[in-house]
Formats: sequence, C-alpha cells, structure tokens
Amino acid sequence: MDFDLDLGLGLDALALTAIVAFDLDDTLAPSKSPLDVEMAVRLAELLERTNVAVISGGQFGQFRSQLISPLEQLGAGRLDRLHVMPACGTQYYRWEGSDRSTLGQDDSGWVRRYVETLDHSEKARAFAAIESSARVLGYWPEDPWGEALEDRESQVTFSALGQEAPIEAKSIWDPTGAKMRRLQAAVAPLLPDLEVRVGGSTSIDVTRRGRDKSFAIAKLLESTGYSLDDVLYFGDQLREGGNNHPVAAMGVRCIEVDGWRDTLAALDVVLARAKRNRASADGAVGDPGR
Repeated sequence: MDFDLDLGLGLDALALTAIVAFDLDDTLAPSKSPLDVEMAVRLAELLERTNVAVISGGQFGQFRSQLISPLEQLGAGRLDRLHVMPACGTQYYRWEGSDRSTLGQDDSGWVRRYVETLDHSEKARAFAAIESSARVLGYWPEDPWGEALEDRESQVTFSALGQEAPIEAKSIWDPTGAKMRRLQAAVAPLLPDLEVRVGGSTSIDVTRRGRDKSFAIAKLLESTGYSLDDVLYFGDQLREGGNNHPVAAMGVRCIEVDGWRDTLAALDVVLARAKRNRASADGAVGDPGR
C-alpha cells in the first residue's frame, strides 16, 4: 500500500466512520474519467455500511458521468447515503427518488438541497479578471478542448487547456503547478471580495470567500448532525497550498493518496476491518459466555 499516512494518523485512521468523504479527480478516478469497475464495487459496498460524500470542483453533470452512472450501472443499492457536493461544496445533492426505475434515465430523483449562486456582477468580474490575467501571462488557450471559462452557477472555473482536455496533455502542461499558482496570484488581487484558488492541475476556481472544501464539510455536518470526529477524508494535495488542505486544516482525519489505486487499497483495509468487527460483534452476541 502506497498511500500516505504521514499526517500523524497511522493505520488506526483506516477505520469505518459515520461519513467517509472523498475528493473526486485523482482520488476516486482519473481526471474527468468514470470510476473504474473495481472502485465502483468498493463504493457500493461502502454505501451499504455508511454515508459516502464526494466533494469536487466539477458541476453535477461531471458527477453524473464520473460517479453516479457507474454506481447505477452496478446496481448500487444505497444511493440515499450518497452526498454529492459539486463546485467545492457550494452545491449539495441527495437522492430522494422513490422510483429506482428512473435511475440512469433522468436526474429527477436527485434533489439539490442548496446552491451558493454567484450573482451576475460577480461572474462578469471573475470572467474578465481571469481572461485578462491569462492573456498577459500567456496562458489563454486559443484552441482549447471544450470551454476554457465556465459558469457553474456558484463557481467560475478556468481550464487552461479546456474542460475536455485529455489527461496526457494536462499532465505535461504544468507538472509543478507553477503556472496555476502564478495565475491565481495574478487574479486574486483583482477580485478581493471573492475566493480565487487553484482547482486542479490546469484549472482556477472562483467562488464566494470561504467557500472551499472545509465549507463543504461544515455544511455536510450541519445537514447530517455528525461531528468532525465522525469523518474520514481521502484526497490528494492535502499539504499546505493543495486544494484539499482546508479539510485537513479543520481537523478532519485525512488520508493522502496519489491516485485512485491508492484509495482502492485503503478502502480494502477499511472494509476488511469493518467486516471483522461485524463478525466479532455477531459472535459476541451469539455466545453468552463472552
């Protein structure tokens, strides 16, 4: 197992909690790609045992193709335990449908509980600040794969290569992250009332201030009634400056991974321990001598 437990937690951190939360890209699946079948199987099993939350910068449509559709195709039975939090948690969806026959056909059973919508002025200023800064720095794409600037209602996202850029192109464009950090530093002073942060390997996100993944966790706890101690979070880039660092900084138990296979290996440990604990509990109940 190659996942990183150097955050002072040790293997004891890999225990089933009331909520197991995840980043999406490069944690559950490759960037903008659907779950591997193995990962879908593990998440379906996890949903049988506890709540699962997924927080990412993408829109609901991205969650639909990457996360929800693979689980539906697998026949996952407890989608009511899935907490879907697009746009860094500035939106929140739950499955509340009563007719499972509509799964995979439309999104009528998925209810948006809230959205932190940016107003027209905020969006316009974000678009202008990002484009002008990207052009000055030479990062504006003239022939992008898909949209470069996207209105996600509660978030404005700039993708330096376009929303549909292939993983291979994204991995070599800014391997150290220096370009995106430079762009973030240029845009932030132009939008002092908004939050500007590096989203992914080639993207910048703009939201209202304080709307990072720690905001998402806080809203999740408010909705479910659980506490920080009830959450285990998996993500990459948990160190300071990374897009998942705000979750670690608020005191949530975190497991840092380097790709979805790391997450899969860690989940195998979590699920195996949960099965052993359940078997031990059942044995204790069945044996009055214990």
